[in-house]
Amino acid sequence: MNNKVLFGMYLPGNSLMHRLDPRLKLVGCFWFVILVFFARTWWTNLLLIGALGLVIWLSQVKFSKYWAGIRPLMWIILFTAVIQALFSSGGQVYWHWGWLAVTSAGVAQAGFLVLRFFLIITSSTVVTVTTTPLQLADALEALMKPLKYLRVPVSQLAMMVSIALRFVPTIMDEVGMIMNAQRARGMDFSSGSLFTRAKRLVPVMIPLFVAAFKRAEELAVAMEARGYDPNQARTKFRQLHWQRHDTWGTVVWGLLTVALVALRFVK
Repeated sequence: MNNKVLFGMYLPGNSLMHRLDPRLKLVGCFWFVILVFFARTWWTNLLLIGALGLVIWLSQVKFSKYWAGIRPLMWIILFTAVIQALFSSGGQVYWHWGWLAVTSAGVAQAGFLVLRFFLIITSSTVVTVTTTPLQLADALEALMKPLKYLRVPVSQLAMMVSIALRFVPTIMDEVGMIMNAQRARGMDFSSGSLFTRAKRLVPVMIPLFVAAFKRAEELAVAMEARGYDPNQARTKFRQLHWQRHDTWGTVVWGLLTVALVALRFVK
């Protein structure tokens, strides 16, 4: 687990990304996802790749660790890209068989799809790597504060999101341990057809669900023992403070948006 970074995992550090206000990082991540779908040319996507590379560099976490965390998802991404390439039409036809065809437009759309998946997953992972679950919960609560006037349980929602993010790496660790235990008993997860390999995951999912429910019960008991009441107002030891580098970060996001809008019209 030390060799890769998964979504939901936090790595302690003192980089610029670690010191940024969590509200800025959360809003910036959502805005970056919007820009990813707004980018429709190679120039705009190259701009987003450059921006993401700068953010990864500022986080002081090696790209190889991000890639090791994304690699298990690549077969899903590539499968989606293949479907996109086979069922998209337009442009020059490279391969044709019955009602299936691979065209230049389909290949381009598949390439954009893979790139979008990569940008969205990596940018979201950068946020969770450089922000603790408690900081994310505080940022969500601060951003959703106006919804309190509509009687939306903002504090409870922020707590649920922070707990979910906290246990994503833990559940992935448990999946690895269960699969290793099954391999030690002679189970082979890599051979056979897709349906056969899916059936072999059943012995993994059952103990995983049992462990997840047990962990949820232990967490609920621990929270009750410490007097947690979701209906009571809570005080915070660490307050969120907007600093100068947060303002500069906002300016950079604004310039990125302006540059992307300008490049979108470049043929």
